[in-house]
Formats: sequence, C-alpha cells, structure tokens
Amino acid sequence: MIQKCAAGFTPRKTPELFNKLECKNPFRFTETAETDDWWLNAIQPYTEDSSLPQATASAVPEQIVFLSENCTKVTAQTGSTSVLHCEVGGVTESMVSWIRRTDYQLLTVGLATYSSDDRFFTAHVHNDQDWALHIKFAQMTDEGLYECQVSTHPPMSIFVTLKLVESKAEIVGGSVKMVQTGSSLRLICLLRYSMEPPAYIFWYHDSRMINYDTARGVEVAHERFSSELVLPRARGDDSGNYTCVPSNAQPASITVHVIKREKPAAMQHERASSSCTYRWSSAVMILGSVLLALTS
Repeated sequence: MIQKCAAGFTPRKTPELFNKLECKNPFRFTETAETDDWWLNAIQPYTEDSSLPQATASAVPEQIVFLSENCTKVTAQTGSTSVLHCEVGGVTESMVSWIRRTDYQLLTVGLATYSSDDRFFTAHVHNDQDWALHIKFAQMTDEGLYECQVSTHPPMSIFVTLKLVESKAEIVGGSVKMVQTGSSLRLICLLRYSMEPPAYIFWYHDSRMINYDTARGVEVAHERFSSELVLPRARGDDSGNYTCVPSNAQPASITVHVIKREKPAAMQHERASSSCTYRWSSAVMILGSVLLALTS
C-alpha cells in the first residue's frame, strides 16, 4: 500500500533540521555552501571508498528526471518483501543508491548490495528506470525513512517512508472450547491485519501437525485469509491445545476439552431411582404421622 503527499524536500542548513523534512519538489541541494559541506561530511565514509562506482562526469542535474513522487509512504506486512520504488530517467547504473536515513547506512548502489544485511537488494520492477529497493522478510526494525539518491553534484534525492504492520491469527470463540464426545469439533482461524494471503496455514494438536490426518477424519478448508478445522466425531483423546500457524502471521491457540456424553439409559435409570426414593420417603412419613396420632 502506497500513500503519497504533495511533493519533495529541500534540506536546511543542519542535519538536525534536515530530518524535519519540508515538502517541495524536486529535492536538490541548492541553498548554500554550508548546506553542501555538512552533506559531504555525512556521506564521506561512502565517497572515500574507491571500490564504489563513481558517478559519470557527463551527467548533470538538468538531465536527471525523477519519475516517482517524492514524500511517499509504503505500508507493508512483516515477514513479506517490502518494495520501495524510485524511478529515475537519464541515469546510469552506478548513479542510483539507497540510504537508510535512521543510521545513514548505504544499502545499495545500482544493482549491487553494499549492506552486510543481504535482505536488502535493488531490482528493476516497473521498467529499467525503476531502481526499486527490496527488503526481504521485513521486520518492525526496518520501519523508517529511506533515501533514493542520484550521485550528481550536488546530489539529488527523493524519500520513502516504510510503515510495517504485523498480522495476527485469531481463533473464533475465545481461548477455551468444550464439546461432548461424538459431536463435531469445528475451529475457525482468521487472519487480522493481513495484507497478503499466507503461503500456508498449519493446524497443530499439541505438538503434532494434523492438516493431513485423514485417519482421524480431520478436514481442513482454506480461504484467502482464514482456515477451518473440522473433526466430525470428537473423542476423549482429541482434548488438548490446538494452534493455528499461518506462514506470515503470529499463531493463535485454543484449549479444547472433550467431555463424556451421558447415555440416555443411565439418565432414565437415575430419574427412576430418584422417583422411587421420593415415593418411599413419603410413605414412611405418612405412616409415622398415623402411629403418632394413635398413641397420643
């Protein structure tokens, strides 16, 4: 999910104020030599590395065109691959780099990854002008501001803010469920805050995966963001902990108690015994009353 605001950023004269980005368009260093000085100091660790590709001298800012909007916000799900787009016209491969603004970490230059974290890489998505940063198995710690920079002098950039949400599984009906022996056990697992369907959803009875346990009559049906587990005839040994485990969401558990069903014959015998006991007690009370009257 991508949200856009109205335009790009112009940096101010200090790094502290720079982080309070103001929207203008396009983003370019044009204010003062003081502004350029602090920026050059900030990227000095990268520019001093002779192994990094150098920008072509013939490339001038007037030939560079950002085709992506500035000040965009991308919302993605943890565990998935987050994609941040940066379409630029008029550049060569070595000119586009991605920087994580939280720690000024250089992530990629062109299609080469310079981060020690190999979850980060750049690839063309929409077309050859789209230098899209990919973050595999995205974590909550990956949230924040990312900069797509073109290595002109002065440098030009656009910014993308990454927001991550964590999907969670939920089993309908609370944390405890009671069923009688012989009756049907039905559990429904829903995915909350999920932005894409899971690759799989596994059901566990205690520590055992039971999706394909046909010997016990287990039936599992999946929808895009839900799963249903059915046991047609519950037995005593079906009691225990049941867990729904989606591939891209936090799991959810429920405790199931299978209780014995009372047999109709036993229930009738209990009622008959109670009735006899009541009639016998009544007869004894009447006889006692008569004897008491005769002796008085």
